[in-house]
Amino acid sequence: MSSGKVLTGILAGFAAGAVLGILFAPDKGTETRRKIAEKSTDLADSVKDKYNEYADAVTDKFNKAKEKISGLASEGRDMINQARDKGNAMKTDSDIRNNMNS
Repeated sequence: MSSGKVLTGILAGFAAGAVLGILFAPDKGTETRRKIAEKSTDLADSVKDKYNEYADAVTDKFNKAKEKISGLASEGRDMINQARDKGNAMKTDSDIRNNMNS
């Protein structure tokens, strides 16, 4: 199960428990509505905070992976260039030897 689904389930359970707790409390209707509004605001803020944390973590991991891939690509290009240079040097050495033997 993905962590997003788990987080959503936990927050939904928390919200349902808070609302049921308030609804069954022996308060006046106006007081109950005020408490529900406060809990709703608190829950919305909590969800926004958790979402932002999750989004930041995903963005951070993406950027680290992108940097690593970029570094690997650069290393690969360097290796190819070195191999090409060695091949060219070997070809030049071979051409020199062939010209000397002719």
